[in-house]
Amino acid sequence: MREYSATDLANKTGDVLAAAAREEVEITRHGKPRYVIMSHERFERLIARGDTRQAFRNEDLSEEAAAEIIAALEESLKDE
Repeated sequence: MREYSATDLANKTGDVLAAAAREEVEITRHGKPRYVIMSHERFERLIARGDTRQAFRNEDLSEEAAAEIIAALEESLKDE
């Protein structure tokens, strides 16, 4: 899995997305893994496979679920 920093994502978006088209890409903040970007096709294969992990499309989340995820992300950023 390729690794890019959040700064790389901001400054080299095209490069990061091109890499994500080939394989999963890990995005780090302050050297810690925070996010994974993958192609839509890979995401669909994970969903179809019935993987035990959960993945959601943003538009499929309820407002309550989205608020919980945002709160968890904000809390994790406080630790940095």
